[in-house]
Amino acid sequence: MTGPATAAPAAPASPLSGPSGCRAREVLDLVAGKWSLAVVDTLGAGPMRFSELKRAIGGISQRMLTVTLRGLERDGILTRTVYAVMPPNVTYELTTMGRTLLEATRPVVQWSLENIAAIDAARAEFDAGTNPS
Repeated sequence: MTGPATAAPAAPASPLSGPSGCRAREVLDLVAGKWSLAVVDTLGAGPMRFSELKRAIGGISQRMLTVTLRGLERDGILTRTVYAVMPPNVTYELTTMGRTLLEATRPVVQWSLENIAAIDAARAEFDAGTNPS
């Protein structure tokens, strides 16, 4: 005779599924935006003017760069400094929190660079209909 069946231990809950998960997802949405990481990574080289950022980040429109910079400034990731000279000079620079974000996301950026070819191959296989699942 065997004892009563015991359930397998439950997997630990994901930090994103708990009560504070909603706020964490909100922050992740900020940094996972299409252009946010590109701006943070580019500013990792040091303070830059708007035009320098626009040139350094291929494909971003002026409007999207403006929106991204404002959002990152609002969230304390970067600072915007206006110098009272003619013509006015505005620079953007990572804050201390922005630098910690840069360090936290650099491995993800590196992973993406290392896996571009494998992801392209997986997409091509999937799109060709040879996906085994």
